[in-house]
Amino acid sequence: MHVLCNILERGDILSPSSEARKRANAKYTLKAYDRLEIKVKKGRKSELQAHAAERGESLNGFVNRAINEAEERDKQAKKQTPSA
Repeated sequence: MHVLCNILERGDILSPSSEARKRANAKYTLKAYDRLEIKVKKGRKSELQAHAAERGESLNGFVNRAINEAEERDKQAKKQTPSA
């Protein structure tokens, strides 16, 4: 994993764990991403985390991939279904 330091306009260098870096990351996340909460039965979260880890993914990455793949399957199925 690469660690990057950002140089501010005034020339300060932010370490990845500085408070300013945390605020900047949080601000970017709010601007660039929507949040989505899902609920699963007790114990299912750890199963999903383990599955994602086996594939070298984060839980978030796995969930996004699963959503994208399901969406693509649905689109393909819709193309193959004749209109009534």
